Amino acid sequence: MGFQQKNKVDAAFSMSSMTDIIFLLLIFFMLTSSFITPSGLPVNLPSSETSDIVMQEVTVSVTKDLRYSVNDKIVSRDQIKAELTTLLEGKKGQVVLHIDKEVPVEYLVEIGGIAAGLEANVSIATQPY
Repeated sequence: MGFQQKNKVDAAFSMSSMTDIIFLLLIFFMLTSSFITPSGLPVNLPSSETSDIVMQEVTVSVTKDLRYSVNDKIVSRDQIKAELTTLLEGKKGQVVLHIDKEVPVEYLVEIGGIAAGLEANVSIATQPY
């Protein structure tokens, strides 16, 4: 009698049980982990109150044909510093530069330098993508 042996091992592997085990491990570690507390020397931090300091925002615009405006008021290039000085009045303010992309960088640097010299925070307006 010729009996054939069927000792083939099935090499199929079920991935669904593997994902179940991974999710169970993930849940286990999430539940048993402790949050990290800041290490170092114990320090008593001071408390403070919030203040409502409103910084004045001034916009400076330069068109591609080099026309200047400060808060929608058309000014000449020589009047920019005087106009910014009167608007900021010695207070620390915010100067937003709206400069056309075709304007050479030297004009941007010049106006930014004037605003920074008046101790204002300078930012450049851009278009989002």
